[in-house]
Amino acid sequence: MTLIKSISGIRGTIGGEVGDALTPVDIVKYAAAYGTYIKSDKKEARVVIGRDARVSGPMVSALVSSTLQGLGIHVIDIQLAPTPTVELAVKEQSADGGIIITASHNPGQWNALKLLNAGGEFLSAEAGEEVLRIAEDASFEFATSKKLGSYALVEDFFDVHLEKILALPEVDKEAIAERKFRVAVDCVNSVGGIVVPQLLEALGVEQVEKFFCEPDGAFKRNPEPVPENLTHICSKIEQGAFDLGIVVDPDVDRLVLIQDNGAPFGEEYTLVAVADYILGVNGGGNTASNLSSSQALQDVTEKHGGSYTAAAVGEVNVVQAMKANDAIIGGEGNGGVIYPKMHYGRDALTGIALFLSHLAKSGKTMTQLKATYPQYHISKNKIELTPDIDIDGIMKGIKQKYQSMPINSIDGIKISFGKEWVHLRKSNTEPIIRIIAESHSQVTADHLANKLISDIREVISQRA
Repeated sequence: MTLIKSISGIRGTIGGEVGDALTPVDIVKYAAAYGTYIKSDKKEARVVIGRDARVSGPMVSALVSSTLQGLGIHVIDIQLAPTPTVELAVKEQSADGGIIITASHNPGQWNALKLLNAGGEFLSAEAGEEVLRIAEDASFEFATSKKLGSYALVEDFFDVHLEKILALPEVDKEAIAERKFRVAVDCVNSVGGIVVPQLLEALGVEQVEKFFCEPDGAFKRNPEPVPENLTHICSKIEQGAFDLGIVVDPDVDRLVLIQDNGAPFGEEYTLVAVADYILGVNGGGNTASNLSSSQALQDVTEKHGGSYTAAAVGEVNVVQAMKANDAIIGGEGNGGVIYPKMHYGRDALTGIALFLSHLAKSGKTMTQLKATYPQYHISKNKIELTPDIDIDGIMKGIKQKYQSMPINSIDGIKISFGKEWVHLRKSNTEPIIRIIAESHSQVTADHLANKLISDIREVISQRA
């Protein structure tokens, strides 16, 4: 069983022993710590909560809600809602924070508490550390019966979200409707199955074919939207009946696209294409993404005369980099688009509307549009962590081995070989080491990644 406490929140497998997994006791402990942090010296505090459709969601939500009320905090529950919708709701409701109950791309036995500040953004590293300190000290003070927090249920808040998306001047409903798009959608049996088809209908998409859109939380496939898990929708599109495919993860903050020939557009290229559109409309501008994202975003940004910034992995780090460098768009290469005109959070719904506007106005097919971008290939790999693996020792050994090459150490180790690179880092969300490489050819990218994996194993054996 697994419990991970990181910049991405409190995440773990449901059930098991207290402290070793996300048990009811752990849920209450960390919800109480967060509530204590949010309330601080405030006489009153309001927190928005929402969840994806996974089976454990109602149980976790009830525990979180009751714990916050027990602290005297007023709870606004928007129930089933995408992560970006909860982020938006925090601002719209003038709340002091928010908790999103979702393990994002993790399998169904996982769940998590993603913690937001009053801006509807993920807590900073410093704030997260304070929440963990409060949790470990168990320094909670619960309210008396006369001062318990209230509970308000707000239904269909994603209607507000959709209205704001449709109001963006960059979203061109007329152009989308004129193209009469035929779209296949895979929402992995979660909340996207409710809201993505609604958005597409509102945008004027002519035909929407739904796959895995029943929001029952019984994931029919591995929920991470990577090519090996998307063979079903790719094979459907390959038959020639659709202009594109749209895939989201369980909490709808990652957007993955499928080309009209059934081939993945590339999750890295979701952000690249949307950024190209926004930079073109804006006449240029700055961008930011994390160290594991494609070089293609930097290339496109510089083509439009802007400046690109790389941040450590983690949405909060990318947001900080965007604010520091006045980026008009940014995100992560896992299909995460952050558009500040909406809010500072990855938002697949906003990404869908902007991408369809781009595709419609380009007059191109998906495959033709993809061909206009710098062609890079990424190899994504991982090594399972065991208690005997010395992460710091591995990093030190790899750094010494490649000391003659340019190395970025702000988040693990990123080694550059011209426009090719390899990034090694410990995951914030799973007990694994991620090894990501990029090159102009898939063969070279795979070779770079495999070379680093071999180097890691060599370092481990030397330290055994």
